[in-house]
Amino acid sequence: MGPHPAVAAIRLAVRRVLHDVLTDVATRRELPPPHAPHAPLAPLAPLPPAQAPHTLGAPRTPGIPRTPDAPRTPGTPDFAHEPSPTPLVLVACSGGADSMALASALAFEAPKLGIRAGAVTVDHGLQPGSELRAAEVVARMTALGLDPIESLVVHVGRDGGPEAAARDARYAALDAAADRHGAAAVLLGHTRDDQAETVLLGLARGSGIRSLSGMAAVSGAGGRYRRPFLHLDRQTARKACMVQSLPVWDDPHNADPAYTRSRLRHEGLPALEKALGKGVVEALARTAQLSRDDADALDAWAAQAEASVRDAKGLLECAKLFALPPAVRRRIVRRAAIEAGAPAGALFARHIEEVDRLITGWRGQGAINLPGKVVAQRQGGRLVIRQG
Repeated sequence: MGPHPAVAAIRLAVRRVLHDVLTDVATRRELPPPHAPHAPLAPLAPLPPAQAPHTLGAPRTPGIPRTPDAPRTPGTPDFAHEPSPTPLVLVACSGGADSMALASALAFEAPKLGIRAGAVTVDHGLQPGSELRAAEVVARMTALGLDPIESLVVHVGRDGGPEAAARDARYAALDAAADRHGAAAVLLGHTRDDQAETVLLGLARGSGIRSLSGMAAVSGAGGRYRRPFLHLDRQTARKACMVQSLPVWDDPHNADPAYTRSRLRHEGLPALEKALGKGVVEALARTAQLSRDDADALDAWAAQAEASVRDAKGLLECAKLFALPPAVRRRIVRRAAIEAGAPAGALFARHIEEVDRLITGWRGQGAINLPGKVVAQRQGGRLVIRQG
């Protein structure tokens, strides 16, 4: 008798991603792609007893690296952790149902494909007892047999609001950990429900088709981040944890109405399903993929067209920009603003629309102030975007 359908679903999703990682590693090394066998799924073995969590000053738990004496700049090679012939894949685990299901599937599938599997948990320090929670996650990852394991403490700033600041700090920590260990990929437990919420948040911001495309299955420098569960719902992950007796932690922030995503999850989406019927989440996830395909095509078009609208000095010519379709023209303008120093996360559709009017509705208006102290103005038929 095979595993529970929920367990089988998460394992299959992870197995597919691991095959993709192996293929990418082989391509980078200019080797033939691997042909690892699709071994039949076996029932999950009982978990070994959890080891004591790693604490400061205590003997180190095997497989859990010590925090480096000095921080490294993300992206700087660490020669002590050069990529080995056996690739390493890390899972980002908070202890919630989604990431616990992902960690268990990685621990089961990775050894069969000749992949080392490790884990990283990030302590944001935003709740009392967060360090104890991180220690519990370390113990659970150790019990699953993952190695190496790291618990990282981050400082969450205020830029962009609490949710955005926590996300930025988390990804910076994950990037540093992946660099430190030479990891081929980092798996994230975002589900189809998370994708639907992301699409609705993008729709509310009115930020254009790129925001509607949600989260990519593969993202980050070199395709570092992989999201195997974007086609699975949250309940499948929770069910997989339940049937495997995996303890999970429900973050109270996920139910706190002070956070926009929490309100959307517990009030907005249920209201939409009540008004429109079941299937809203699936429809939004499909919208994300369709929007991503369209956005990618338009980005490629804009990249090709950009050279043709610049003069010999590299300045953007308004007449040539005007002749382009608005979706292509605005992408070129946005890219120019970011290259001038405008933070991408703070550059909204309304900013680009104001700059676009310098091209399409020129009435002698003055300069447009953009985030990052960037200024856009029209001079002699040229669109000049630079630091103010």
